[in-house]
Amino acid sequence: MQYLPLISDKKVGLVINHTSILGKTNLLDSLVSLKVNVRAVFTPEHGFKGTADAGSYVSDGTYSNSAIPVISLYGKKKKPDTEDLKGIDIMVFDLQDVGVRFYTYLSTLHYIMEACAEQQIPLLVLDRPNPNGHYIDGPVLDSEYKSFIGLHPVPVVYGMTIGEYAQMINVEYWLTDSVQCELTVIKCQHYTHSSLYRLPVPPSPNLREMRAVYLYPSVALFEGTVVSEGRGTEFPFQMIGHPEYPDHTFSFIPQPMEGYSLNPKLKFINCFGMDLREIPIDSLQHERKINLSYLIDFYNDLNLGENFFTDYFDLLAGNHELRDQIIMGSTVEEIRQSWIEELEGFKKIRVKYLLYPDFE
Repeated sequence: MQYLPLISDKKVGLVINHTSILGKTNLLDSLVSLKVNVRAVFTPEHGFKGTADAGSYVSDGTYSNSAIPVISLYGKKKKPDTEDLKGIDIMVFDLQDVGVRFYTYLSTLHYIMEACAEQQIPLLVLDRPNPNGHYIDGPVLDSEYKSFIGLHPVPVVYGMTIGEYAQMINVEYWLTDSVQCELTVIKCQHYTHSSLYRLPVPPSPNLREMRAVYLYPSVALFEGTVVSEGRGTEFPFQMIGHPEYPDHTFSFIPQPMEGYSLNPKLKFINCFGMDLREIPIDSLQHERKINLSYLIDFYNDLNLGENFFTDYFDLLAGNHELRDQIIMGSTVEEIRQSWIEELEGFKKIRVKYLLYPDFE
Protein backbone atom coordinates (compact mmCIF):
# COMPACT_ATOMS: atom_id res chain seq x y z
CA MET A 1 0.00 0.00 0.00
CA GLN A 2 2.13 2.88 -1.22
CA TYR A 3 -0.62 5.34 -0.27
CA LEU A 4 -0.87 4.26 3.40
CA PRO A 5 1.47 7.05 4.63
CA LEU A 6 -0.90 9.56 2.96
CA ILE A 7 -3.86 8.49 5.10
CA SER A 8 -2.48 6.76 8.23
CA ASP A 9 -2.74 9.86 10.44
CA LYS A 10 -5.89 11.29 8.80
CA LYS A 11 -9.64 11.10 9.30
CA VAL A 12 -10.62 9.27 6.13
CA GLY A 13 -13.73 9.11 3.95
CA LEU A 14 -14.05 6.21 1.51
CA VAL A 15 -15.98 6.05 -1.78
CA ILE A 16 -16.22 2.29 -2.21
CA ASN A 17 -18.41 -0.73 -2.85
CA HIS A 18 -17.96 -4.50 -3.26
CA THR A 19 -15.39 -3.96 -6.06
CA SER A 20 -12.99 -2.13 -3.72
CA ILE A 21 -10.90 -5.16 -2.85
CA LEU A 22 -7.32 -5.98 -1.97
CA GLY A 23 -6.97 -9.64 -2.84
CA LYS A 24 -10.24 -10.97 -1.44
CA THR A 25 -10.62 -8.38 1.31
CA ASN A 26 -12.65 -5.18 1.03
CA LEU A 27 -10.61 -1.98 1.31
CA LEU A 28 -12.63 -0.86 4.33
CA ASP A 29 -11.81 -4.03 6.29
CA SER A 30 -8.15 -3.76 5.28
CA LEU A 31 -7.86 -0.16 6.43
CA VAL A 32 -9.74 -0.76 9.69
CA SER A 33 -7.41 -3.68 10.47
CA LEU A 34 -4.48 -1.30 9.91
CA LYS A 35 -6.03 1.14 12.44
CA VAL A 36 -6.79 3.77 9.79
CA ASN A 37 -9.39 6.21 11.12
CA VAL A 38 -12.26 5.67 8.65
CA ARG A 39 -14.99 8.20 9.47
CA ALA A 40 -17.51 7.60 6.67
CA VAL A 41 -18.23 5.41 3.66
CA PHE A 42 -19.94 6.74 0.52
CA THR A 43 -21.52 4.33 -1.96
CA PRO A 44 -22.59 4.65 -5.64
CA GLU A 45 -25.51 3.12 -7.56
CA HIS A 46 -26.20 -0.51 -6.48
CA GLY A 47 -25.03 0.21 -2.91
CA PHE A 48 -22.15 -1.11 -0.83
CA LYS A 49 -22.77 -4.76 -1.69
CA GLY A 50 -23.42 -4.05 -5.37
CA THR A 51 -26.74 -5.90 -5.33
CA ALA A 52 -29.33 -3.09 -5.51
CA ASP A 53 -31.36 -3.01 -8.73
CA ALA A 54 -30.32 -0.56 -11.48
CA GLY A 55 -31.87 2.83 -10.82
CA SER A 56 -33.32 1.80 -7.45
CA TYR A 57 -33.16 4.05 -4.39
CA VAL A 58 -30.41 3.07 -1.94
CA SER A 59 -30.75 4.09 1.70
CA ASP A 60 -28.07 5.18 4.18
CA GLY A 61 -26.91 2.79 6.88
CA THR A 62 -23.95 1.74 8.99
CA TYR A 63 -21.20 -0.75 8.24
CA SER A 64 -21.56 -4.18 9.83
CA ASN A 65 -21.33 -3.90 13.63
CA SER A 66 -19.33 -0.68 13.52
CA ALA A 67 -20.46 2.88 13.98
CA ILE A 68 -19.09 3.88 10.57
CA PRO A 69 -21.90 5.57 8.61
CA VAL A 70 -22.57 4.35 5.07
CA ILE A 71 -23.93 7.29 3.08
CA SER A 72 -25.70 6.50 -0.18
CA LEU A 73 -24.96 8.70 -3.18
CA TYR A 74 -27.78 7.02 -5.07
CA GLY A 75 -30.67 7.81 -2.77
CA LYS A 76 -31.80 11.18 -1.50
CA LYS A 77 -28.64 12.80 -2.90
CA LYS A 78 -25.95 12.27 -5.51
CA LYS A 79 -23.36 14.53 -3.86
CA PRO A 80 -22.10 14.61 -0.26
CA ASP A 81 -23.17 17.69 1.68
CA THR A 82 -21.19 19.74 4.18
CA GLU A 83 -22.44 17.71 7.14
CA ASP A 84 -21.42 14.43 5.49
CA LEU A 85 -17.86 15.69 5.03
CA LYS A 86 -17.51 17.30 8.45
CA GLY A 87 -14.27 16.23 10.11
CA ILE A 88 -12.92 14.34 7.07
CA ASP A 89 -9.28 15.18 6.25
CA ILE A 90 -8.93 13.16 3.05
CA MET A 91 -11.22 11.23 0.69
CA VAL A 92 -10.26 7.94 -0.96
CA PHE A 93 -12.07 6.85 -4.15
CA ASP A 94 -11.84 3.20 -5.20
CA LEU A 95 -14.53 1.92 -7.59
CA GLN A 96 -14.16 -0.47 -10.52
CA ASP A 97 -15.25 1.34 -13.68
CA VAL A 98 -16.05 -0.45 -16.97
CA GLY A 99 -15.03 2.34 -19.34
CA VAL A 100 -18.47 3.29 -20.68
CA ARG A 101 -19.89 6.83 -20.47
CA PHE A 102 -23.31 5.88 -19.14
CA TYR A 103 -21.95 3.73 -16.30
CA THR A 104 -22.84 5.92 -13.32
CA TYR A 105 -19.70 5.44 -11.22
CA LEU A 106 -18.22 8.24 -13.36
CA SER A 107 -20.93 10.65 -12.24
CA THR A 108 -20.33 9.68 -8.61
CA LEU A 109 -16.65 10.50 -9.19
CA HIS A 110 -17.66 13.89 -10.62
CA TYR A 111 -19.78 14.84 -7.61
CA ILE A 112 -17.20 13.58 -5.11
CA MET A 113 -14.56 15.71 -6.83
CA GLU A 114 -16.88 18.70 -6.76
CA ALA A 115 -17.67 18.27 -3.05
CA CYS A 116 -13.98 17.81 -2.20
CA ALA A 117 -13.08 20.96 -4.16
CA GLU A 118 -15.73 23.00 -2.39
CA GLN A 119 -14.73 21.73 1.07
CA GLN A 120 -10.98 21.81 0.31
CA ILE A 121 -10.57 18.10 1.04
CA PRO A 122 -7.80 16.26 -0.85
CA LEU A 123 -8.95 13.35 -3.01
CA LEU A 124 -6.95 10.16 -3.49
CA VAL A 125 -8.04 7.98 -6.44
CA LEU A 126 -6.86 4.37 -6.32
CA ASP A 127 -6.70 3.55 -10.00
CA ARG A 128 -7.89 0.26 -11.49
CA PRO A 129 -7.55 -1.20 -15.00
CA ASN A 130 -10.35 -0.49 -17.47
CA PRO A 131 -11.69 -3.70 -19.11
CA ASN A 132 -12.80 -1.60 -22.09
CA GLY A 133 -9.72 0.61 -22.01
CA HIS A 134 -8.27 -0.73 -25.27
CA TYR A 135 -10.35 1.37 -27.69
CA ILE A 136 -12.35 4.59 -28.18
CA ASP A 137 -15.70 4.71 -29.97
CA GLY A 138 -19.20 6.12 -30.17
CA PRO A 139 -20.76 9.58 -30.38
CA VAL A 140 -19.40 12.32 -28.12
CA LEU A 141 -21.94 13.65 -25.61
CA ASP A 142 -23.71 16.88 -26.62
CA SER A 143 -24.00 19.12 -23.53
CA GLU A 144 -27.74 19.46 -24.20
CA TYR A 145 -28.08 15.79 -23.17
CA LYS A 146 -26.16 15.94 -19.88
CA SER A 147 -27.61 13.72 -17.15
CA PHE A 148 -26.46 11.39 -14.40
CA ILE A 149 -25.71 8.81 -17.12
CA GLY A 150 -23.44 11.28 -18.93
CA LEU A 151 -22.00 14.52 -17.58
CA HIS A 152 -19.00 15.10 -19.81
CA PRO A 153 -18.22 15.61 -23.54
CA VAL A 154 -16.72 12.16 -24.06
CA PRO A 155 -17.61 9.27 -26.40
CA VAL A 156 -19.51 6.19 -25.23
CA VAL A 157 -16.21 4.29 -24.90
CA TYR A 158 -13.38 6.63 -23.90
CA GLY A 159 -10.35 4.38 -23.34
CA MET A 160 -9.18 5.75 -19.98
CA THR A 161 -8.82 4.44 -16.46
CA ILE A 162 -10.86 6.19 -13.80
CA GLY A 163 -7.69 7.84 -12.49
CA GLU A 164 -6.89 9.29 -15.90
CA TYR A 165 -10.52 10.33 -16.25
CA ALA A 166 -10.41 12.13 -12.88
CA GLN A 167 -7.40 14.15 -14.05
CA MET A 168 -9.30 15.10 -17.20
CA ILE A 169 -12.36 16.26 -15.25
CA ASN A 170 -10.16 18.36 -13.00
CA VAL A 171 -7.86 20.03 -15.52
CA GLU A 172 -10.52 20.55 -18.20
CA TYR A 173 -12.62 22.48 -15.62
CA TRP A 174 -15.67 20.23 -16.02
CA LEU A 175 -16.78 20.67 -12.41
CA THR A 176 -19.42 23.30 -11.57
CA ASP A 177 -18.03 26.84 -11.54
CA SER A 178 -14.74 25.40 -12.86
CA VAL A 179 -13.60 24.43 -9.37
CA GLN A 180 -10.69 22.00 -9.04
CA CYS A 181 -9.94 19.52 -6.29
CA GLU A 182 -6.57 18.56 -4.86
CA LEU A 183 -6.18 15.27 -6.68
CA THR A 184 -3.67 12.44 -6.33
CA VAL A 185 -3.89 9.27 -8.44
CA ILE A 186 -2.24 6.06 -7.25
CA LYS A 187 -1.29 4.29 -10.48
CA CYS A 188 -1.78 0.64 -11.41
CA GLN A 189 1.34 -1.45 -11.81
CA HIS A 190 2.16 -3.18 -15.12
CA TYR A 191 -0.97 -1.87 -16.89
CA THR A 192 -1.15 -0.60 -20.47
CA HIS A 193 -4.14 0.38 -22.57
CA SER A 194 -3.54 -2.71 -24.66
CA SER A 195 -3.96 -4.94 -21.60
CA LEU A 196 -7.00 -7.21 -21.55
CA TYR A 197 -8.10 -7.18 -17.93
CA ARG A 198 -10.46 -9.78 -16.43
CA LEU A 199 -12.52 -8.30 -13.60
CA PRO A 200 -12.16 -10.24 -10.30
CA VAL A 201 -15.78 -9.52 -9.23
CA PRO A 202 -18.87 -8.34 -11.14
CA PRO A 203 -18.88 -4.52 -11.01
CA SER A 204 -22.71 -4.35 -10.85
CA PRO A 205 -25.65 -6.78 -10.69
CA ASN A 206 -26.12 -7.24 -14.44
CA LEU A 207 -22.51 -7.31 -15.60
CA ARG A 208 -21.72 -10.75 -14.28
CA GLU A 209 -19.39 -12.05 -16.97
CA MET A 210 -16.65 -10.59 -19.15
CA ARG A 211 -18.74 -11.24 -22.27
CA ALA A 212 -21.40 -8.91 -20.84
CA VAL A 213 -18.76 -6.28 -20.02
CA TYR A 214 -17.50 -6.33 -23.63
CA LEU A 215 -21.04 -6.29 -25.08
CA TYR A 216 -22.29 -3.59 -22.71
CA PRO A 217 -21.37 -0.52 -24.83
CA SER A 218 -23.41 -1.95 -27.73
CA VAL A 219 -26.27 -3.72 -25.98
CA ALA A 220 -26.96 -1.10 -23.30
CA LEU A 221 -28.29 1.20 -26.05
CA PHE A 222 -31.34 -1.12 -26.09
CA GLU A 223 -32.21 0.23 -22.63
CA GLY A 224 -33.55 3.25 -24.52
CA THR A 225 -35.81 1.10 -26.71
CA VAL A 226 -38.80 -1.25 -26.35
CA VAL A 227 -36.44 -4.23 -26.76
CA SER A 228 -35.26 -6.29 -23.79
CA GLU A 229 -31.52 -6.18 -23.19
CA GLY A 230 -31.70 -9.44 -21.25
CA ARG A 231 -32.37 -8.05 -17.77
CA GLY A 232 -34.47 -10.54 -15.86
CA THR A 233 -32.41 -13.49 -17.12
CA GLU A 234 -29.18 -15.05 -15.90
CA PHE A 235 -27.40 -13.53 -18.90
CA PRO A 236 -28.20 -9.80 -19.02
CA PHE A 237 -26.56 -7.89 -21.88
CA GLN A 238 -25.88 -11.22 -23.57
CA MET A 239 -29.29 -11.62 -25.20
CA ILE A 240 -31.72 -9.24 -26.91
CA GLY A 241 -35.38 -9.82 -27.62
CA HIS A 242 -38.92 -8.61 -28.21
CA PRO A 243 -42.22 -10.52 -28.55
CA GLU A 244 -42.72 -9.26 -32.12
CA TYR A 245 -39.25 -10.10 -33.43
CA PRO A 246 -39.88 -12.22 -36.56
CA ASP A 247 -37.17 -14.86 -36.11
CA HIS A 248 -38.39 -17.32 -33.47
CA THR A 249 -35.23 -19.45 -33.40
CA PHE A 250 -34.24 -18.16 -29.95
CA SER A 251 -36.40 -16.92 -27.09
CA PHE A 252 -36.30 -16.01 -23.40
CA ILE A 253 -38.74 -14.73 -20.76
CA PRO A 254 -37.59 -11.85 -18.52
CA GLN A 255 -38.71 -12.26 -14.92
CA PRO A 256 -37.92 -10.71 -11.54
CA MET A 257 -34.66 -12.09 -10.18
CA GLU A 258 -33.19 -11.24 -6.80
CA GLY A 259 -29.68 -9.84 -7.21
CA TYR A 260 -30.18 -9.24 -10.94
CA SER A 261 -33.31 -7.21 -11.74
CA LEU A 262 -36.58 -7.00 -9.81
CA ASN A 263 -38.67 -5.30 -12.48
CA PRO A 264 -37.21 -6.06 -15.91
CA LYS A 265 -38.63 -4.76 -19.16
CA LEU A 266 -41.18 -7.11 -20.85
CA LYS A 267 -41.57 -9.03 -17.60
CA PHE A 268 -43.16 -12.49 -18.03
CA ILE A 269 -43.45 -12.02 -21.82
CA ASN A 270 -41.83 -14.44 -24.26
CA CYS A 271 -39.21 -12.50 -26.22
CA PHE A 272 -37.70 -13.69 -29.51
CA GLY A 273 -34.33 -12.42 -30.59
CA MET A 274 -30.57 -12.95 -30.55
CA ASP A 275 -28.41 -15.06 -28.28
CA LEU A 276 -25.09 -13.21 -28.07
CA ARG A 277 -23.53 -15.89 -25.88
CA GLU A 278 -22.60 -17.65 -29.11
CA ILE A 279 -20.07 -14.93 -29.97
CA PRO A 280 -16.53 -16.07 -29.07
CA ILE A 281 -15.21 -13.87 -26.28
CA ASP A 282 -11.89 -13.46 -28.12
CA SER A 283 -13.66 -11.79 -31.03
CA LEU A 284 -15.39 -9.36 -28.65
CA GLN A 285 -12.08 -8.48 -27.01
CA HIS A 286 -10.53 -7.62 -30.34
CA GLU A 287 -13.50 -5.99 -32.09
CA ARG A 288 -12.61 -2.55 -30.63
CA LYS A 289 -15.82 -0.84 -31.71
CA ILE A 290 -19.47 -0.53 -30.78
CA ASN A 291 -21.61 -2.92 -32.81
CA LEU A 292 -24.53 -0.90 -34.19
CA SER A 293 -25.87 -3.71 -36.37
CA TYR A 294 -27.85 -5.23 -33.46
CA LEU A 295 -29.73 -1.96 -32.97
CA ILE A 296 -30.35 -1.27 -36.65
CA ASP A 297 -31.45 -4.85 -37.36
CA PHE A 298 -33.98 -4.81 -34.53
CA TYR A 299 -35.27 -1.38 -35.57
CA ASN A 300 -35.83 -2.58 -39.14
CA ASP A 301 -37.28 -5.97 -38.20
CA LEU A 302 -39.80 -4.66 -35.66
CA ASN A 303 -41.01 -1.89 -38.00
CA LEU A 304 -42.23 0.32 -35.14
CA GLY A 305 -40.77 3.58 -36.41
CA GLU A 306 -40.31 6.26 -33.75
CA ASN A 307 -42.12 4.01 -31.23
CA PHE A 308 -39.06 1.75 -31.18
CA PHE A 309 -37.29 4.36 -29.01
CA THR A 310 -37.96 5.80 -25.56
CA ASP A 311 -36.83 9.23 -24.33
CA TYR A 312 -33.99 7.50 -22.48
CA PHE A 313 -32.30 6.60 -25.76
CA ASP A 314 -31.01 10.12 -26.44
CA LEU A 315 -29.45 10.30 -22.96
CA LEU A 316 -27.60 7.04 -23.61
CA ALA A 317 -26.47 8.10 -27.07
CA GLY A 318 -25.62 11.58 -25.81
CA ASN A 319 -27.40 13.22 -28.74
CA HIS A 320 -30.54 13.10 -30.89
CA GLU A 321 -28.62 12.37 -34.08
CA LEU A 322 -28.20 8.63 -33.57
CA ARG A 323 -31.95 8.14 -33.27
CA ASP A 324 -32.51 10.27 -36.39
CA GLN A 325 -29.84 8.42 -38.36
CA ILE A 326 -31.40 5.04 -37.60
CA ILE A 327 -34.90 6.28 -38.51
CA MET A 328 -33.60 7.75 -41.77
CA GLY A 329 -32.00 4.44 -42.73
CA SER A 330 -28.34 5.44 -42.42
CA THR A 331 -25.91 2.55 -42.68
CA VAL A 332 -23.52 1.56 -39.91
CA GLU A 333 -20.63 3.03 -41.89
CA GLU A 334 -22.45 6.33 -42.50
CA ILE A 335 -23.20 6.66 -38.79
CA ARG A 336 -19.62 5.83 -37.83
CA GLN A 337 -18.31 8.40 -40.32
CA SER A 338 -20.37 11.09 -38.56
CA TRP A 339 -18.47 10.43 -35.31
CA ILE A 340 -14.95 10.87 -36.70
CA GLU A 341 -14.43 14.61 -36.26
CA GLU A 342 -15.59 14.74 -32.65
CA LEU A 343 -13.69 11.56 -31.78
CA GLU A 344 -10.48 13.09 -33.13
CA GLY A 345 -11.14 16.19 -31.02
CA PHE A 346 -11.66 14.07 -27.91
CA LYS A 347 -8.47 12.09 -28.56
CA LYS A 348 -6.46 15.33 -28.46
CA ILE A 349 -7.86 16.04 -25.00
CA ARG A 350 -7.54 12.46 -23.76
CA VAL A 351 -3.87 12.03 -24.60
CA LYS A 352 -2.91 14.81 -22.16
CA TYR A 353 -4.07 12.75 -19.20
CA LEU A 354 -2.84 9.25 -19.97
CA LEU A 355 -0.82 7.58 -17.21
CA TYR A 356 -0.11 4.33 -19.08
CA PRO A 357 1.24 3.29 -22.50
CA ASP A 358 -1.50 3.72 -25.09
CA PHE A 359 -2.85 1.43 -27.84
CA GLU A 360 -2.53 4.14 -30.52
